Amino acid sequence: MKKFPLSSMLLGAFVGITIPVALTSPAVYAAEHDHAQHLSQASKTYTCPMHPEVISDKEGTCPICNMFLVVKEEEEESTVDDTQHQMPNMQNTTPVEKSQADKVFSQSKPALLPTANQDDSTNVKYVCPMHPHVVSDVPGTCPICGMNLEKVTVVDASQEIVVGVSGGMQQALGMRSHIVEKSNLSRQVNTIGTVQYNEDTIGHVHTRATGWIETLMVHNVGQKIKKGQLLYELYSPELVNAQDDYSQAQDYLKQDKKRGSSLLLKARKRLALLGVDSKVINRLEKTGETIFKVPFYAPQDGFISKLTIRPGMYIQPGDTLFEIVNLDSIWVIADVFENEQSWLQQGRKVTVSAAAQGLFDIDSTIDYIYPELDPVTRAMRVRIKLNNLNDKLKPGSLVDVTLFGLPKNNVLTVPTEALILTGRENRVVVQRSDTSFASVPVKIGIMSGGKAEILEGLNEHDKVVISGQFLLDSEASIQGSLQRLSNNTSTSENATTDAHQH
Repeated sequence: MKKFPLSSMLLGAFVGITIPVALTSPAVYAAEHDHAQHLSQASKTYTCPMHPEVISDKEGTCPICNMFLVVKEEEEESTVDDTQHQMPNMQNTTPVEKSQADKVFSQSKPALLPTANQDDSTNVKYVCPMHPHVVSDVPGTCPICGMNLEKVTVVDASQEIVVGVSGGMQQALGMRSHIVEKSNLSRQVNTIGTVQYNEDTIGHVHTRATGWIETLMVHNVGQKIKKGQLLYELYSPELVNAQDDYSQAQDYLKQDKKRGSSLLLKARKRLALLGVDSKVINRLEKTGETIFKVPFYAPQDGFISKLTIRPGMYIQPGDTLFEIVNLDSIWVIADVFENEQSWLQQGRKVTVSAAAQGLFDIDSTIDYIYPELDPVTRAMRVRIKLNNLNDKLKPGSLVDVTLFGLPKNNVLTVPTEALILTGRENRVVVQRSDTSFASVPVKIGIMSGGKAEILEGLNEHDKVVISGQFLLDSEASIQGSLQRLSNNTSTSENATTDAHQH
């Protein structure tokens, strides 16, 4: 008997075991893969995107809306299973009676109302609820999502789009209406004004003779003075000579009345032109004594706003000694935008209010409109003249100014809250009947006091909606867009047909 080494026997046993396993492994793996794939497909759950309660274990369409079923996410399966387990119990419970609010909100949404001359066969389209650009003339399903096309009614471009809303829905939306009527409108602008001195009442005190200030009775800016109050005394050789000439004319009058009266008149006029007060001249005439310190008096009431002299100073003609302002009358300078200057006129009504001083609605008029604009702010300046009672308004303070333009009488007006301002056009919602509404474009004029002037689009006694109108306008806009889309689709189909015929 032939003997084999122990190592050869162990190698043969290992090979005999390994080779069968290697030969059978691919079949086993294929079977396991098919089994796992079958289990994966069996574990998939399909649901409708619009109706989550529709569940299926295979692909298909929704029995309610006909949409394609999609794979349910794994994290949502547990929620779906719990819901399915609870459904039998929920079905056995007694139905809960709806409240009045639920009944109102369960009503149909605002819908398009057909007009009297509308043909159903030519104005009916079928549109996908999920893809509004999918429009068809016949019933069917959406090629994108598979949903059933909904039937809608469109109108011609020349026809008015009317939206129907039930009475209960109107009450739930809080809709209110207002009757279009004629009234008077006055354009106005509210702005800020600055109080300034009335330049017509500013007085300046000058000297007409050279000399030295001997006595000064005004000591600081802001000092209040009265008309006729002594301001200063001036020593001037020129004034002394003029007084001596006047005295000589008086003496010559005794010798020659005819020639003396002419000289006396000239001498008196010279003193007056040099600024000497008439009281000083009368005193000189009575006493014949020369006044070396000639007094000068205040020409008006007011406050000292400028003081340029001090006792002992030398002054000469052309110097401004004092500036006196009177606050009994003041100016208010208001700024107005450039685009508002066309309707402002001199003499128009103005009201001024200063809440800090307790002054409200002081009536006045536009005193002057400045001819130039401010180069920085591009604003036009308007001047208003006011009587300053008890000097309450101080120069430099700010006040509220309301400027009124030319009024417009007997014009159609609506409340401004009724306007729907889109940027491209202005619209209002008009109530045609108790349950029908239409969105109408309008052209507006001036707006003032919460009212807007209507130039085109409405008639007197029309009813416009002033609350809840945005929902109706949105519905009408959707229908209008659908109409334009339908017309464009029809035009494209006709063009394609003509191309095929050629």
